[in-house]
Amino acid sequence: MDLASIIGIVSGLGFVSITILLGSGLGLFWNLPSVMVVGGGTIAATMIAFPLSDFLSIIKVTMRVFLFKIDKTEEIIANLVEISNKARKGGLLSIEGDIANTEDPYLAKALQMTVDGVKTADIAAIMQKKMSLIKREHKIGYSIYSAMGSFAPAFGMVGTLIGLVQMLANLDDPSTIGPKMAVAMITTFYGSLLANLFFIPMATKLEGRSAEELMNMTLIYEGVVSIREGEHPRLMEDKLNIYLGAGAKPREE
Repeated sequence: MDLASIIGIVSGLGFVSITILLGSGLGLFWNLPSVMVVGGGTIAATMIAFPLSDFLSIIKVTMRVFLFKIDKTEEIIANLVEISNKARKGGLLSIEGDIANTEDPYLAKALQMTVDGVKTADIAAIMQKKMSLIKREHKIGYSIYSAMGSFAPAFGMVGTLIGLVQMLANLDDPSTIGPKMAVAMITTFYGSLLANLFFIPMATKLEGRSAEELMNMTLIYEGVVSIREGEHPRLMEDKLNIYLGAGAKPREE
């Protein structure tokens, strides 16, 4: 569970609600036609921009914002070094037990190909193809939210223009100008709130998580290729430690 996302959304809505309550009631900011213009327009535009299958994956994509688990870089490196040491001492067949124990299907498949004697070039090609497919899948996810972040304010402005036209058509009654202007502005408020508190931040988080997952896959790719080539575990570890952040420390023996 990603507490940062939950805390961010709750606190953001809380600050906005408190600000509204300090000057008026929440009921003043509720308008069904505005919700229909912004919400319906954003969904419609997103469906036009993306294939239906991609659009329907939005629920799965949203879950990645709040539920996301990824192995630490240090743990992946340590595991690969351990497997490399085992393979160097006992041969490639000695790492069959690690295939059954690993929870990462990407690593398990790569190790299985290694044990089966698949050529290094073929292993590399298959793993790179898998990374490309995962990258494309992730890009679709955060691109949808990024697009919605652009569409929502635009339809907020559409709703405002509709309200202004309706207001200007009834200028003969000055008493209605204020209320109608307020309603016209609410759609802009809805569009800006959805874009800046939900859609754009979610797109940014999904893009960052995609980068983390792909970096881990790159680590595994380089580690497995090194194991298949019989590279010395210490040399492999030194190469993989490059991926550690500036604040991280290499594994100590």
